[in-house]
Amino acid sequence: MAAQRQYEELARQLSAIGAVKRDLARILPHDCPAGSAAVLTLLSRYGEMRMGRLAELLAVDMSVTSRHVAHVADRGWIDRSPDPADKRTRILRLTPAGERQMDVLSECTTRLLAERLSDWSDDEVGLLTALMARLRDSFGDCRSAAPRVAAPTRTPA
Repeated sequence: MAAQRQYEELARQLSAIGAVKRDLARILPHDCPAGSAAVLTLLSRYGEMRMGRLAELLAVDMSVTSRHVAHVADRGWIDRSPDPADKRTRILRLTPAGERQMDVLSECTTRLLAERLSDWSDDEVGLLTALMARLRDSFGDCRSAAPRVAAPTRTPA
């Protein structure tokens, strides 16, 4: 098991990942902000789904999901059709235009990562990818009610 100081440094490094995410968001097309890109990415990865499932995967409130879905639907990137099993819900799926937009997003992010990591070896990029996937797996479904670690108590001096 890692030492306490290693976990503290890991927490600092994870906090700094925000700068990487912001840099990636800056290179997105102006009409496709990060929330819209996330919707398209999830539909591309998992295929058609209901709005509730998308909200779960995004780990955001249904109202936020609705705004993101409206944005991408208004641009013709997704189709919202009635769910045959439950007419009150909609099935979301990428349109051909949405698939083309995903190609643009992929090209943008791949180009930036290749530029920023140009001095990394293929093995280093592979290791980072594997370790990030493992880290994510270790956290499991972050939306579920996991036990919280109690904050340390301070004793009066």
